Amino acid sequence: MARVQTAAAGRLDARARGRKRARAVRDLGEGLLYLAPSLFLFAVFVFIPLGRTVYLSLFYTSPIGAPREFAGFDHYVDLVTNPAFRRSLGTTFLFVLYTVPGSIVIALGLAVLANRRLRGINVFRTLFSSTIAVSLAVAATIWALMLNPSIGLFNYVLSLVGVRGPAWLTDPTAALISVSLVTIWAALGFNTIVLLAGLQGIPEELYESAKIDGAAGLGIFRNITLPMLSPSLFFLLVVNVIQVFQAFTQVHALTRGGPVEATNVLVYSIYLDAFVNFQFGYASAQALVLFAVILTLTLVQFRVIERRVHYQ
Repeated sequence: MARVQTAAAGRLDARARGRKRARAVRDLGEGLLYLAPSLFLFAVFVFIPLGRTVYLSLFYTSPIGAPREFAGFDHYVDLVTNPAFRRSLGTTFLFVLYTVPGSIVIALGLAVLANRRLRGINVFRTLFSSTIAVSLAVAATIWALMLNPSIGLFNYVLSLVGVRGPAWLTDPTAALISVSLVTIWAALGFNTIVLLAGLQGIPEELYESAKIDGAAGLGIFRNITLPMLSPSLFFLLVVNVIQVFQAFTQVHALTRGGPVEATNVLVYSIYLDAFVNFQFGYASAQALVLFAVILTLTLVQFRVIERRVHYQ
């Protein structure tokens, strides 16, 4: 009798497991059905191009981008031994260092000002957020006029105090800084809005308690504002690093990678090799290296910096 009961219980368990598996398969099918439009777009614009890039990086290609001869890892070996690629990679890292910290720090200052309850503050908020509505191509054109050494606003203001301004976009020592300034200006609107939203999400009770305990000024900012704002700061750090590594429009519009390759960042180097020199395999290898660099830095930021983030 006990054996019969045990066998019956086993059959019931098997049926229950079967029904559970069938339900899981049905739920997975429904989920994939809902995700199908997004998966299709990702496949067309992300996964297939990524696979094509990996494929082309292993071949020498014709001027129209068709694989012609198997190259193996020759392109990657060339990248390691090519001084021009190393200079381009170093220029890219320098560009990131010039741009990302300044963009976040300036945006933080603007967000703190915009968070104050002052008359006319909405006008100020509209002004700093207006950079979001300006495309990088238009912004680069405006800045090219302002940085013009002969008729530009920057050198005119410097001349008023007796300083002779440099040739901002044709001087190798100033060109990368000039492109960085344009990039900082273009990112200020988005960065400031994100930080302002973070500031407005901090409970007022924390500030009131700190004031009762005798804290004020920089003490409140350092011990309350910055820790509570750390999720927004971390988000902007990750996003800005990725965006600056992918910068192209402002470089193309302002300097075309010059002078003397002073602004030849990695994305622009990829563009030159692919669409000017028609070396699509070599450009694909560079693109994969850029992908690996961005992915590595993003993972490092999540592993190292996120530990200091204070989530409410």
